[in-house]
Amino acid sequence: MLENQLNSASEAIEIIQSGNRVFVHGSAATPIHLLKELLRQKDRLTDVELVSITQQGIDLNDPSLEGHFFMNSLFVSECNRKAVNSFRGDYVPVFLSEIPLLFRRNILPIDVAIVQVSPPDKHGYCSLGTSVDIARAAVETAKHIIAQVNPNMPRVHGDTFIHVHSFRKMVWVDEPLPEVSYSESATEQTNKIGEIVAGLVEDGATLQLGIGTIPDSVLKNLTNHKDLGLHTEMFSDGAIPLILNGTINNRYKKIVKDYCVTSFLLGTKRLYDFVDDNPIVKAMEINYVNDPRVLCLNPKVTAINSAIEVDLTGQVCSDSIGTYQYSGIGGQMDFIRGAALSEGGKPIIALPSVTSKGISRIVPYLKEGAGVVTTRGHIHWVITEYGAVNLFGMNMEQRAKALINIAHPNHREWLEKCAYERFK
Repeated sequence: MLENQLNSASEAIEIIQSGNRVFVHGSAATPIHLLKELLRQKDRLTDVELVSITQQGIDLNDPSLEGHFFMNSLFVSECNRKAVNSFRGDYVPVFLSEIPLLFRRNILPIDVAIVQVSPPDKHGYCSLGTSVDIARAAVETAKHIIAQVNPNMPRVHGDTFIHVHSFRKMVWVDEPLPEVSYSESATEQTNKIGEIVAGLVEDGATLQLGIGTIPDSVLKNLTNHKDLGLHTEMFSDGAIPLILNGTINNRYKKIVKDYCVTSFLLGTKRLYDFVDDNPIVKAMEINYVNDPRVLCLNPKVTAINSAIEVDLTGQVCSDSIGTYQYSGIGGQMDFIRGAALSEGGKPIIALPSVTSKGISRIVPYLKEGAGVVTTRGHIHWVITEYGAVNLFGMNMEQRAKALINIAHPNHREWLEKCAYERFK
């Protein structure tokens, strides 16, 4: 049956027309083969709007795409960062949990969705695999769906299934998924932060882990914990040993009890093999996974996220470097608020005290034009390799003193002078 329905990449992409808004599947599910074909057909297209969150294995920054494609990004990543920070693209500030509303309320109606899926099962159902997140809403609302069917895409349980009859075009592509190994970029700083954060995690806690090396370092320090749960926006390799040894067993979760809940997966082939047809893992839509009203029902929600800089009053910039759009709001605020409302919850912002160039990440004021993702009204725990402070309930001057104490020693005198000038 499938063989008779398959198309070439060029045939499939031909349904995209000038002026269309096109959703592109993200992270490990990025349909690289079809995207490359879309770029090859650029000369017949004008003003095609590409809507997506972070993607892997493709470069959309080429200046020659000007006039053909506009990158309207919902979460900026390396693949489109230069374009977004030029007249060839832009960024939509939005909580990750609310992106499906943009599609379902016809605020950003989708003409064509390009997704990557697993081969159909005996009933004709493919899996959205490693990325359900906002893709579920996109495929449910798009006028047309083009599927890149890949035998390397794991069949993940949860809100992932879509029947082959839903696809306007299908293209068979046998290629490995993009891989990311966060442990390879670990440093002495991130390892120390991981130790400190792990010390705050209580037995029976429900974990949320953001993207990057710090969450991976935290997981490596949780092997002696007991009865942890996982309800997280993102799932990576670091969780696998804790599931296999029973540290993560989801016993005390109240929402989707006994299962690991995620919205997307990004890691190495080991991760993709682990989740393939594994009933313990459920990938669910982002407006459920990231809903603070759902999150807070789980016990001791410990949300671990990072930042670009934090000012002395507790304002957190996580998405831009001044006016330069670096990433996006993502799910940080969803989980910061959900953890704060959870019984015994701990919302955590963890970041190295300095950049790779030695510039302090604890700053008197955020850079001009910087975006505040987590407000000083929402902030609780802030952690660097020099310690942990809980700003909840502190006044402005107390916060400044606490944050200076976990700043890099080379910058504390400067920060103290700035705080004195501000609060004298």
